[in-house]
Amino acid sequence: MSELDDLVDSCLVPGFTGPEVPGWVGAALGRGMAGVCVYGHNLTAGSAQPAPERVQAISDAVHAASPDALVTLDEEGGDVTRLDYLVGSGYPGNLALGVVDDVELTRAVAAAVGADLRRAGVDVDLAPSVDVNSDPRNPVIGVRSFGADPALVARHGAAFVAGLQAAGVAACAKHFPGHGATTVDSHLGLPVVDVDPDTARTRELPPFAAAVAAGAELVMTSHVVFPAVDAEPATLSRRWLVDVLRGELGFGGVVVTDALDMAGVRAAHGIAGAGAVSLAAGADLLLVGAEDGEEHCAAIRQAVAAAVREGRLPEARLHEAAGRVRALRERQAARRAGTVPEGDPGAVAARRALRLRDVAPLAAPAVVVELRGEVNMAVGGARWSLADPLADLGLLAEAVTVHGGDPAPAEVAARAGERPLVVAVRDAYRHADQRGWLQALLAARPGAVVVALGMPDDADLTAGPALVTHGAARVLTRAAAEALRG
Repeated sequence: MSELDDLVDSCLVPGFTGPEVPGWVGAALGRGMAGVCVYGHNLTAGSAQPAPERVQAISDAVHAASPDALVTLDEEGGDVTRLDYLVGSGYPGNLALGVVDDVELTRAVAAAVGADLRRAGVDVDLAPSVDVNSDPRNPVIGVRSFGADPALVARHGAAFVAGLQAAGVAACAKHFPGHGATTVDSHLGLPVVDVDPDTARTRELPPFAAAVAAGAELVMTSHVVFPAVDAEPATLSRRWLVDVLRGELGFGGVVVTDALDMAGVRAAHGIAGAGAVSLAAGADLLLVGAEDGEEHCAAIRQAVAAAVREGRLPEARLHEAAGRVRALRERQAARRAGTVPEGDPGAVAARRALRLRDVAPLAAPAVVVELRGEVNMAVGGARWSLADPLADLGLLAEAVTVHGGDPAPAEVAARAGERPLVVAVRDAYRHADQRGWLQALLAARPGAVVVALGMPDDADLTAGPALVTHGAARVLTRAAAEALRG
């Protein structure tokens, strides 16, 4: 390994397969690789341990190989969780917190999330999402955003940053300069936001400015193109990363890319090529992606070496990036030795986030229908259920799961008979097949209670009783069940 390879390693955060840290990761950490990112698939493969214990086992192995290495993951609370990937989050997500609009409560929830992460040995939380969800068609942000108002997102994003970092976990504001106005998921394609520069600045940037002012240690780039500013996605754009983020917003921390295995940059450049271009554009830390990263890291080293030889990437830029990452590692290693704060405000926030319309307490145990569809890759297979908490309260007569329109609405209505009927939906308003299924069921049972576990737009699909949770986290479905109990 050359000195240049060591510089590149100090800017890499790959993923890996399986529930245990593989040998290549331990060796790379020993040589100075920055850290690892833990994904949902690491928590579901080959182990019976609860997810927090699995994360802690990974963290222990990483820190044994390199005491100041960074263990990172996505713990946004709500729908995007890793610590509670197998059971559903014990904290409401951003939309629920934005609806409550109590900044101190948001800070307290973030501090509690941070305490849980500290106990599991996590150094960097790739949260909060401070995207302004200005387009309800957005397929990847939705309930992950505090809302559609830039000022609201700004104040709650700053509070979340402050809460996480008070607990000793580095916060990462994402997805710069904003993923909230997109109609394409950057995991699957390249989103384009065709607005003028003034709109981009006044709508997208205030939350990032607030997060920077709150002291966020990291900012994550988005694979999103704003043509009026740059033809390249922000991850590859010096205009966005240096001129705007560093220059206009004054950010001095670590710029980390969104995962390079996502189609938004991979399709045009490959993982290795995107890594080299992003470093040249001003990124400091490369999030390699959810795939096993051994071959990808080797390819990035080669791509960077070629870029340096050809003059496309100054070696001084690598030293700058490595220096910022090294300083973050030193700070987090010191914080890891401190005390972990206590407190659990999640249930309070969840209850305050509920919105009910014409909902009466259940007169008897209900037939609970869970209308399920595809979820985005950020959420993954994290568990959610309304039937479970209703069963815990003795209010579940029967649970029915609907996939792809099966069973049919008429069959479900017939099975329910005269029993109370509750239908849990999660962004059905986006999908014609789910809307049609729900409308057919409601035609047969107009008094059925619709529980919207995603965006509140689902409540508009019924004229009857509706309950909105603003997310599918375990703590939110529990609050919904308690509200149905009355």
